[in-house]
Amino acid sequence: MELPLRLRQAVDVALEGVAVSELAAATKALSHRYRNEVRDGRLHISDAKLALAYIATRMPATYAAIHQSLSALAELKPGFAPRTALDVGAGPGTVAWAAKALWPELASMTLLEASPAIRAVGEKLVAPSALEHVDWRNADVTRDAGKLPASDLVTLAYVLDELSVEQRNALVDRLWALTDGVLVVVEPGTPAGWQRILDARARLIAAGANIVAPCPHAMACPVVAPDWCHFSARVARSRVHRLAKEADVPWEDEKFIYLAASREAAEVRPARVLSPPESGSGRVKLKLCQTDGALAYRLVTRREGDTFKAARRVDWGDAFEG
Repeated sequence: MELPLRLRQAVDVALEGVAVSELAAATKALSHRYRNEVRDGRLHISDAKLALAYIATRMPATYAAIHQSLSALAELKPGFAPRTALDVGAGPGTVAWAAKALWPELASMTLLEASPAIRAVGEKLVAPSALEHVDWRNADVTRDAGKLPASDLVTLAYVLDELSVEQRNALVDRLWALTDGVLVVVEPGTPAGWQRILDARARLIAAGANIVAPCPHAMACPVVAPDWCHFSARVARSRVHRLAKEADVPWEDEKFIYLAASREAAEVRPARVLSPPESGSGRVKLKLCQTDGALAYRLVTRREGDTFKAARRVDWGDAFEG
């Protein structure tokens, strides 16, 4: 996956005149903080150089993960057509671009971001995204962020990993109260990210939420450590992206985990593919999270006709009926 053309162009404009050596140094510093989940009281993106490094090297990956997460929601709820959205921890406005691409009718969005550096970049990037109304707010979600609007779509992407357990719980509760339609949470696809999603999932189910995706049920997660549930999105690297990361490979895989919780009663949901399918001559082996709450391995053979054809088409993270 690549960033949308207009967004790529806007990012290129923002990066004009920036030395690759500066981007590479800032990228290393940013990567260290994210990978080690550093919590030292400082914002991860604390200055302009880190903000530019983020849009050059992290935004393509987070866009891919967020787009894939929202796409799963759109697939299972084809009648969901949000007009309003609230994004907490908006960064450079990644969710705004992904949501608008999937739901053209989205008209109004409130974006909360505590980092002045990345918010300044985001205000420039989101401008051409065709939203009728964009309300950027300087807000720290761990404190009183003021009165927030209830919205059809509420999103929280790559934020929980920066908060304490108490802060996470309070934030999930508050955002669910502001959700008129669907709340979507996205986290890094690590064992720790999966556990944060499980905690949010349990809290939301207790509050009466209906889980839409990726889980096809509301029972206990059947995945057991040291295994963990997560998905992957392949991201095309631009020339600047490769140079800033000092990488030779023209792509990277972003591992992520997500949760979509709805106010409406959940429809019947198909099983979810939890790992890359194993294909052989006349057969496909799928690892599935099933509607009955069980984890199962399903061997689909050529003798099953259309089911086999469907199994050959599915990928890691897809829904599967059969």
